[in-house]
Amino acid sequence: MQALATAVLPVFLLILLGYVIRRRGWIAGSFWEPAERLTYLFLLPALLATSLAGADFSALPAARMAGAVVLAIAVMSALLVGFRLVTGRNGPAVTAVLQTSIRPNTYIGLSIPFALYGEAGLTIAALAVAAVVPTVNVICIAALLRFGEPSPLLGKSAAAASGPGFTKALLSNPLILACLVGLALNLSGIGLPPVARETLTILARAALPMALLAVGAGLDFGAARTSGGWVAAAVVLKLAVLPLLTAAFCILLGVHGLPFAVAVIFNALPAATSSYILARQMGGAPGLVANILTVQTLVAALTLPLLVLFIV
Repeated sequence: MQALATAVLPVFLLILLGYVIRRRGWIAGSFWEPAERLTYLFLLPALLATSLAGADFSALPAARMAGAVVLAIAVMSALLVGFRLVTGRNGPAVTAVLQTSIRPNTYIGLSIPFALYGEAGLTIAALAVAAVVPTVNVICIAALLRFGEPSPLLGKSAAAASGPGFTKALLSNPLILACLVGLALNLSGIGLPPVARETLTILARAALPMALLAVGAGLDFGAARTSGGWVAAAVVLKLAVLPLLTAAFCILLGVHGLPFAVAVIFNALPAATSSYILARQMGGAPGLVANILTVQTLVAALTLPLLVLFIV
């Protein structure tokens, strides 16, 4: 229990610190948007590229683990889309629940496995990122195009989300690009040149603390007070149902040990703040998404330690 607290508690304490810094105004509010952009464009890609480029996948059931994570997301997505088609319920609200039920907070998802299992956990988590980020982007954009409300940016988004434009948008995502580069360097046997490796390693060290502070800065407890049934559904689906589905697929595919633990933890994370950005751009109930993000992060501070205690 002490080891668990030592590993997981600092992650949420950094999130809390980010919230306090933002609300107290100790740093100008204008700092956080460029800080998150720096993390998204450079720091986190450096972490992913170095982790994947130097990883030893020979002892890992990489394909089966990634398959279990993606299959759980696919089943969850199918259930929610089916719910919308059968009931005809509020389309934008359904897309809000869909996004926040399948899109993981990558920052927390890399921090906790690293804190618990060191470099081995970080490697497996980076592999999960490589499988999940393209998958959830395809699903979420397609759902928003089908069920989202009209918005000033929807025409532009729709054009970018179809055919070559859609492919270009995915391949220009810095997280996807970093995963592809890291995997290519690994599988080719080239690896990172020494100078590039050391440079990226220095950048990567700043990724997780900066990312967690930014997560905390983005919390909005005021918005969380307007929670409703949609919020409760998204919390239960993301923090309970999706990890259970992931565990079931891991067992079905013969994934166990450390890959099993990281896969289940990864799909038990609160949703990413990018859900809000996409909802705002494509008519997907951004206010509801903001509520869900805050409540999920608060509840995950309780559920993730319990989950880790159960599976470790």
